[in-house]
Amino acid sequence: MIRFPTLGWLALRNLGRELRRSALTAAAMTVGLALLILSRTLADGAHEDWIDSGVRLASGHVSFNAPGYRDSESLDDRLDAGQLEASLGAAALAPLTEPSITTVRVATRGLASSADGALPALIVGVDPASELAFSRLGAEPATGRYLQEGDRLHAFIGAGMATRLGLRTGSRMVLTAQVASGDIAGQLVRVVGTYRTGLDDLDEALVHIPLSVARSWLGVEGATSVSMVLPHSAFTDPVLAEARATLEGAGIEVAGWPETARELYSAVRIDDAGDWVFHLILFAIVTLAILNAVFMSVLHRKRELGLLRSLGLSGAETGLVVFVEGVLLTIASGLLGVALGFALVWAFFRNGLDLTDIMPADITFGGIVFNPVMYPSIELTHLVQSVALTTVIGLSASLYPAWHAARLDPAESVKVE
Repeated sequence: MIRFPTLGWLALRNLGRELRRSALTAAAMTVGLALLILSRTLADGAHEDWIDSGVRLASGHVSFNAPGYRDSESLDDRLDAGQLEASLGAAALAPLTEPSITTVRVATRGLASSADGALPALIVGVDPASELAFSRLGAEPATGRYLQEGDRLHAFIGAGMATRLGLRTGSRMVLTAQVASGDIAGQLVRVVGTYRTGLDDLDEALVHIPLSVARSWLGVEGATSVSMVLPHSAFTDPVLAEARATLEGAGIEVAGWPETARELYSAVRIDDAGDWVFHLILFAIVTLAILNAVFMSVLHRKRELGLLRSLGLSGAETGLVVFVEGVLLTIASGLLGVALGFALVWAFFRNGLDLTDIMPADITFGGIVFNPVMYPSIELTHLVQSVALTTVIGLSASLYPAWHAARLDPAESVKVE
C-alpha cells in the first residue's frame, strides 16, 4: 500500500532542504507562465480591437438578411416589413449581459457622380442615431458633420471620394442606382460631411444617406439588413444560436462575423496560430530547463534515494516522491505565475502598449486599419489554457526523473559519495 501522506511529507522536506534549487526550478515555470499571460492578454486585446473595428465598418458581429442577399447584394433579396420586425425582435431577445447596438440598413450598388466625374459607390441608407453609435464613422468627421435626424437630401461621404469628385461640404452630387422596380433612377443629394478611415477602397466608395431617403428613392419597404454590434465577440455564438432558433422557418438568414468578414476572420486565426507557435517554442525551452533541473537533482541525490529504498520504500514510492516534488513546484509556480502575469499587465500595460513610434500610422491588416495602441484583454478560456499548458509541462518534465529514481539500485546508490 502506497503511503501518500509520508511521501508528500518527504517531497516537501526535500524541496525545503534544497531551497535554492527549488526556487530556481519554480522560477522557470513562474516566469514562463507570466510571459504567456502577458503575451496572450495583449494578443487577445489586439484581436478584439481588430474584430470590433472590422465589424463596425461591415455587417456587425451578427447580421440578419434575406436568403441570398449576401451573395447578390440585390434589392430583390431584401427583408420585407414583417421580416424586418421579426429580425428586430430576435435582436432584442439576444442573451447578453451588456447592451448591444442594432442598426437597420438599405444598401445598394450604384454610381456617385459630380461635374468632375463618376465613381462606383456602395450607397447605404441608415438611421443616423443608431448608425453613429454602430459604425462610428461620424464620431470624428474629416470635414462637416454626420447625418442627423430630420436630414433629407443629405449625404456623408469618404474623403477619398470627395477628392476624386471635387466635392466639399455643401456640394451637390448625384447618386444613381437600380431601384426595386428595375428602373435606373438618380437622387440629388448635398454633402454634409466627410470621413476618413485610412482604407482607400472604403473612403472612395461608401456613401451614407438617411434611411427614409433611401426607401423613398429606391422604392422599398423593410431593409436589406439588420446588423448588431455586441459587447464582445465572445457573445457571437450564443446570440447566433438564440436568433436562429427564434427565427426558424421565417425565411431569414442569420450570419456571424466569421461568415460575413472572412478576410478579417482569417487574419485573426493566422495571427493567433502564430502566437501559439511562439508560446510553444517558449515553453519547449522552459520544459528543457525544468527537466534539466529536476533530473540533475535526482543524480545528485542517488545516495539519499538509495537510503530511502533501503529503509523500506519501494521503487514506485521513491519515484513518486520525486514526482510529487514536481507537482508541488508546479502548483506553486502556477499560482505565482498567474499573479505575476496579472501584475505585469496592470503595472505596465493597463493604459495600452503604444507602438506608434515603430510602425506606420496607416498600416492595414485583414481589411482594417491596424491600431498601433494594443490594449490587454483577459480571456478566461485562454487563461485556463495557459495554466493547463504550464501544468502539463511541469508534470511532464517530472515524469522521466521520477521514472529514473524508481529504477535506482539501492545497493549501488548508497555507494555514491
